[in-house]
Amino acid sequence: MYTEKISVSTSSAEQMIDVTDKIQGIINKQRIEEGTVFLYVPHTTAAVTINESADPNVQSDIIASLHRLIPPDLDYRHFEGNSDAHIKSSLIGCNQTILIKNKRLVLGTWQAIFFCEFDGPRNRNLIVRIQ
Repeated sequence: MYTEKISVSTSSAEQMIDVTDKIQGIINKQRIEEGTVFLYVPHTTAAVTINESADPNVQSDIIASLHRLIPPDLDYRHFEGNSDAHIKSSLIGCNQTILIKNKRLVLGTWQAIFFCEFDGPRNRNLIVRIQ
């Protein structure tokens, strides 16, 4: 088992950052041929998901749709003013599991792994555990 922390710097309030190459780089560095990657985001206003990477409009559409569904200006009770970010994080989720086969992440043709920021800009972490 191997664990590594990836640093992710976000530059806007809501953002999806492709971290697939960083995770594949860890697999290459550790010379993992077969196994499982567990991803975990240790933040309550960020998330991780797998979705299309070929068209950046998909990420924009996801962020815009979440913004419409969960607007920041509702009458939330949380005193920090970022309840929308907490809700978005809970809906997308803080973890993913991906298989490794033949030294490669098992992802579909158009799939990539995205770190999702909902309360940025910030410096964040993504924990990668390979088994």
